[in-house]
Amino acid sequence: MSTLAPTRTAPAKPQVRRRSRVGFGMIVVVLTAVLLVAIAAAVSFGSVRIPIGDVWAIVVHRLMPGAFESWWTEARAVIVVESRLPRTLTAAVVGASLAIAGGVAQAVTRNPLADPYLLGVSSGAGFGVVLVMTLGIGAGTLGAFTIPTAAFIGAMIPLFLALLIGGRYPQSTAIVLVGVALGSVFSALITFTLLVFADEHTLSGVLHWLAGGFGDARWSTLTFPTVALLVIGTALLIGAPRLDLLKTGDDGAAALGLNVRRFRVIQLLAVSMLAGAAVSVGGGIGFVGLLVPHLAGYIVGTRALRLLPVAALLGAIALVGADTLARSIARSTEVPVGVVTALVGAPIFVFMLYRQYGKVGR
Repeated sequence: MSTLAPTRTAPAKPQVRRRSRVGFGMIVVVLTAVLLVAIAAAVSFGSVRIPIGDVWAIVVHRLMPGAFESWWTEARAVIVVESRLPRTLTAAVVGASLAIAGGVAQAVTRNPLADPYLLGVSSGAGFGVVLVMTLGIGAGTLGAFTIPTAAFIGAMIPLFLALLIGGRYPQSTAIVLVGVALGSVFSALITFTLLVFADEHTLSGVLHWLAGGFGDARWSTLTFPTVALLVIGTALLIGAPRLDLLKTGDDGAAALGLNVRRFRVIQLLAVSMLAGAAVSVGGGIGFVGLLVPHLAGYIVGTRALRLLPVAALLGAIALVGADTLARSIARSTEVPVGVVTALVGAPIFVFMLYRQYGKVGR
């Protein structure tokens, strides 16, 4: 009596859904269009409502004088060109910078909770502003650039201290740990300085800056973060393919020819400098660098060369919308943008965590 051995069939290979280049290009085009509409709507909205068509006409007329006859008042042109447009563009640049920096920080550290401020940049920037506004150190030296300059210099202090102290150890994670510790130290220094030296007026101004906002944005202050975004952001995009190698682990990336420690240190330096440039004009705005890269990864996947451009566009859209909402919630005062990003971003982040990990525990 013979029996037939059961035939073994090869397990079916899981089908991997690949996003086409056309799909990615379409996403970029759509997000770019949404960003332009969001900027126009933000410039249009305010105490004086200006139609979106007039906004575009005023901008085009300033770029090409004499192209057509103007029908708007000069007061409206001043509102658009000198006040709302630089403010809105600053919000877009800061949002894009924080989103790119956050995406790179999460990839480099392989920590989904990492943000652009992981080396104490935000606390250092806040301490620099506190020194200027409370103690008057360097106050008025550079005019309108005094606060942004103090913030950027303050942001670089914990960064370079983290590199100096943590760089002595072979593990690159030591730099991150030292940066976190320095961030706590500078936060304590901010609290101490405000409690001991600040009066009520100064305390209100410092707290408003720490919460983030673009009320002081001008064309002159827009230049520095824009240049930082173009230069550092381009460099991070060029290094994006090597960033993907870290997904294989340190040993796997090293086997593929990557000097993991040096690459990680350079990336953290670029992230902190980009975040420092953003903080210098926008203050300590949270959740954009943490949340937006996750949203971009949900849309286009985790490949860095796709994730970072989409994150930049989403970050710009998010912060333009948050700034518009911040100056429209209350008529008597302007709510800090950082408050809006926290109140809106926290529930969205919790929902995304539930969607990703909630079913695993069941």
